[in-house]
Amino acid sequence: MSVKLRFVRIGKKNHPAYRLCAIESRKARDGQYIENIGFYDPYIADDQKKIRFDRERAEHWLRMGAQPSQTVLDFFKREKISGLIHRKKPKRRKKPAAAKPAGAAGGAAPTKTKPSKKPKPPKKPREDHSSEASHAGGGA
Repeated sequence: MSVKLRFVRIGKKNHPAYRLCAIESRKARDGQYIENIGFYDPYIADDQKKIRFDRERAEHWLRMGAQPSQTVLDFFKREKISGLIHRKKPKRRKKPAAAKPAGAAGGAAPTKTKPSKKPKPPKKPREDHSSEASHAGGGA
């Protein structure tokens, strides 16, 4: 059973507010939570008062292995919470080095240049057949 730190929606219709909670990952968004850690109200104008949470409890849950949601992780980074697990970036595969030609003897390898693209021919002007089509088959 894994624990996540995520928001639980509360508040009135069309005016949401959120609780920051430690909750089991399999529970519903508004389901039963283990512990309430903080509160977030996006409609408060002052950025300092928008989010309030217990820093010690957040660090405790992170030390215990709780995974923050992406939104919660962004708030924690902004508040510089210690104990964040930095997600590893995927390693890029290195391209294999090009094999040296057998005739190259210790000198600098020739540099490859991209061949230049052929210029496109100019577009032909469109012929206006609309006036001819209306005169040709219009019989009454």
